[in-house]
Amino acid sequence: MSEEINKNNYSADSIQALEGMEHVRMRPSMYIGDVGVRGLHHLVYEVVDNSIDEAMAGHCDTIHVIINEDNSITTEDNGRGIPVDLHKKEGVSALQVVMTKIGAGGKFDKDSYKVSGGLHGVGVSCVNALSEHLTATVYRDGKIYQQEYERGKALYPVKQIGETDKRGTVVTFKPDATIFTQTVEYTYDTLASRLRELSFLNKGITITLTDKRQPNEKGEFEVQTFHSDEGLKEFIRFLDGNREPLMKDVIAFEGEKNGVPVEVAMIYNTSYAENLHSYVNNINTHEGGTHLAGFRRGLTMTLKKYADSSGLTDKLKFEIAGDDFREGLTAIISVKVAEPQFEGQTKTKLGNREVSASVSQAVSEMLTDYLEEHPDDAKIIVQKVILAAQARHAAQKAREMVQRKTVMSIGGLPGKLSDCSEQDPAKCELFLVEGDSAGGTAKAGRDRNFQAILPLRGKILNVEKAMVHKVFENEEIKNIFTALGVTIGTEEDSKALNLSKLRYHKIVIMCDADIDGSHIATLILTFFFRYMKELVEEGHVYIATPPLYLVKKGNKKEYAWSDKERDVIAESFGGNVSIQRYKGLGEMNAEQLWDTTMNPEFRTLRLVQIDNGTEADRIFSMLMGDEVPPRREFIEKNAIYANIDA
Repeated sequence: MSEEINKNNYSADSIQALEGMEHVRMRPSMYIGDVGVRGLHHLVYEVVDNSIDEAMAGHCDTIHVIINEDNSITTEDNGRGIPVDLHKKEGVSALQVVMTKIGAGGKFDKDSYKVSGGLHGVGVSCVNALSEHLTATVYRDGKIYQQEYERGKALYPVKQIGETDKRGTVVTFKPDATIFTQTVEYTYDTLASRLRELSFLNKGITITLTDKRQPNEKGEFEVQTFHSDEGLKEFIRFLDGNREPLMKDVIAFEGEKNGVPVEVAMIYNTSYAENLHSYVNNINTHEGGTHLAGFRRGLTMTLKKYADSSGLTDKLKFEIAGDDFREGLTAIISVKVAEPQFEGQTKTKLGNREVSASVSQAVSEMLTDYLEEHPDDAKIIVQKVILAAQARHAAQKAREMVQRKTVMSIGGLPGKLSDCSEQDPAKCELFLVEGDSAGGTAKAGRDRNFQAILPLRGKILNVEKAMVHKVFENEEIKNIFTALGVTIGTEEDSKALNLSKLRYHKIVIMCDADIDGSHIATLILTFFFRYMKELVEEGHVYIATPPLYLVKKGNKKEYAWSDKERDVIAESFGGNVSIQRYKGLGEMNAEQLWDTTMNPEFRTLRLVQIDNGTEADRIFSMLMGDEVPPRREFIEKNAIYANIDA
């Protein structure tokens, strides 16, 4: 009884007042999103953001990022150097305040930075709190200053350690493995993608990335240098390098409208996808916002006015919609906002209403001038828009057929779907399985209470190369829509996905562990990225990982998911083992498939995430588009097993 009373004794003593750095360590996901791979890399971005702020203020033009041998990170810039003089309010060096106080920094002083990157101002102090060790070195006013920290706490006061003729800030930190329990190993390509993006968004800045972990045969480290003189124009060329352009050059604008700096670059290509990428203060606003709405309005109004005056649309019997003007368009919109207001599920949707008019006006002026000066390109664009409108009407009929099947009762579900008995979507899983044979095995091995199976016939349509109405007419894709219970298209946005009636909250792509299986998985992922991106963004899409080998000796058997694991198991068995290579899911019996790939207690599912939307767009267009050379180069660099052909 006394124990029960103590449990319910909720008094002032029960309230814990955590200091800022302690709170970061207790609730790290509140500050950096998660403590997985994404959060680990976010630490680097927070430190680099400080250097970018210096660059945007005109005080820095070079930034170095180094992955050290122990997976610690060093960043160095040639900015003014973090101030080290005494902070009057805190009574310690300003450097220590910046490094140990959440929310401290020059970006809150409008005299120091007009605009700055980062969402919440937690910056480098958050990185310090989540690092087992951090060293900050400042080159300023001819002197070198240094301070070290362990898990956010200063080990000694800021001290002068030498003299110098250079300036800038160097930060070296090692992420705390007790916080980042999944991994503390950085991925070079992930960091390279973000640093490349930053170089395009901030032209004139030079950013280098060096990996000191694995030197090549000559003892050289992998180094990349990112620098852009043309900014967004070069960014567009990079993103659209695997698509065929409809015009010779990129349409671009840079200027200030109503006090808002606006940069826009765009180009039309022969594809059927709309690829709009928006940024605010270097933050990728993948949920869009007022700046994206302004771009769409300016584009639609200007192109519609030109198309009507040209007489090219006189014979059309229907109105051209906003979507038609954006088919085959790749565009980047970048704005700088002094006090951005973010909203949306992940706080990456701009809410500042005044920005919409600024971007709309900028786009309208830019596009009007371009169309008048390039009549041939203007005609090509309008003809592309007309074709898009005609295809949209055909797609609408196909989409209506999909939705009529979707809203029907259970009898309207795909005939090949083996549904589960559970009615709560949050508990249900749908496995998209390659082929009828593997589908049969999965159906026999599953737990029918919560696992549904949808076999897909062969390789589904490559949506990267297909017109929209062809996508919705494809039988396998119609089956996916119908099985999931989702609909597409609203009055405001004909491409918006309605997930309110989603029947499964876990969608698992389960293909053979070979090159054909990888190709099919990529085709399915391309479809999800282009037509069901919301499913990916909300964490509903996974990839199953079936084993590659079964290692047996006598009564002992173990599964292996890699060559290395196979060899370790074989050695532990004492050699002389029998090894079965699974070429496909159909080679496993139902019990084996359940034990290794479908049983929630033992399986490994890989969550599909979009870490960088612009890079994902580029990769999908490269892998699934028409250009062979870049695809060959990518496969040669990344494939574990592949027979490369055209």
